[in-house]
Amino acid sequence: MLYFSRGSKTDVLTPDDMRQGLYVAFERLGARKKVLALPPDFTRFHSFAGVLTEMSWEYYGEHLTDILPALGTHSPMTGTQISKMFGKTPPELFRPHDWRNDIVTLGEVPASFVKEQSEGRVEYPWPAQVNRLLVNGGFDLILSIGQVVPHEVIGMANYNKNIFVGTGGVEGINKSHFIGAAYGMERIMGRADNPVRRVLNYASDHFAKDMPIVYVQTVVGKNEQGKLVVRGMFIGDDFECFDLASSLSLEVNFEMLDKPLKKVVVYLDPSEFKSTWLGNKSIYRTRMAIDDDGELIVLAPGLKEFGEDKQIDALIRKYGYVTTPEVLDFVDKNDDLKNNLSAAAHLIHGSSEGRFKITYCPGTLTEQEIRSVNFNYAPLDTMMKKYDPEKLKDGFNMVDGEEIFYISNPALGLWAYRERFK
Repeated sequence: MLYFSRGSKTDVLTPDDMRQGLYVAFERLGARKKVLALPPDFTRFHSFAGVLTEMSWEYYGEHLTDILPALGTHSPMTGTQISKMFGKTPPELFRPHDWRNDIVTLGEVPASFVKEQSEGRVEYPWPAQVNRLLVNGGFDLILSIGQVVPHEVIGMANYNKNIFVGTGGVEGINKSHFIGAAYGMERIMGRADNPVRRVLNYASDHFAKDMPIVYVQTVVGKNEQGKLVVRGMFIGDDFECFDLASSLSLEVNFEMLDKPLKKVVVYLDPSEFKSTWLGNKSIYRTRMAIDDDGELIVLAPGLKEFGEDKQIDALIRKYGYVTTPEVLDFVDKNDDLKNNLSAAAHLIHGSSEGRFKITYCPGTLTEQEIRSVNFNYAPLDTMMKKYDPEKLKDGFNMVDGEEIFYISNPALGLWAYRERFK
């Protein structure tokens, strides 16, 4: 059922608009005694989910008893991050998600279904795993709050990904990531309907249909002044609200280009991007726009690690970002990678497949570390002076007589050369 729907490519929802829409939906839902909120973590700060979570707490008061940021494999939020993102929401309501231990399995999607959807590329059962709090907490409302935007693993972010990946477990996260990587990232990005989503939808329909989940989905874009604004908000308990948000996100967040790009410069906000696990969005979101033999330059002042999870960080350092055939061969021959398929998928996602050059300019990681994982290196200070984020505008710029394409936040969109996105 759809409880609230508003949005268009030109709409701008103010905080009052969002509050009104949220409360209209809550009134339609009726009184609730115990509410759990599942917002994203700080890596999705620009989703406006923090504001909506705070508004939800103001509405439900003492009945909103727990907030579980959908961390997936990310690091737990700090007190500073919670305060900045969620405002006046009491910090004592927040619970950390432990993707290795605090998990229950609701059921398994059959291997035959996974094989069919992935066109035979993988064949294993997929476990629908969630944080045990969702099952054992006694909630009569679970609010899944987040932003719909093009995504490298599942085509379009959010909806039941927030449940089964954001609060999921090791096996479920690993296997879902690998399905998408094996099927082909460029066949998935920007598409709401794809093999990974169908697997999660199967899990929703068969194992989670009785859970009191309501989705609050935003679509965020930039106005003419470059300021982030909410273009749409959709609230419902089934696929319809996600489908509406996905359609709008393609209009708002997907930039189709008439020519391939020779040089792309991406800036990673140091408060948001501290690892290549997240920072490689600069690769994921631009790869369909970059020309053969082109170059991607990543300005990463906050970069201090490869994986936020220590085990994944070690695997990235061991194997590096190599081509898909090489990663698949590593998986076949090495148990450590075979048992951590999300890391394997990430290595595939972070490779240009030898088609274009990737140059990282890190704040903390050394030149040796960057080169050891098969990226090119350039000094941050030098490149920040040449490509000054304070002077560049999103889109085409001329720098020293050379045309470059600048992106100030890769998490907010998807860019593709028209002929490549078919």
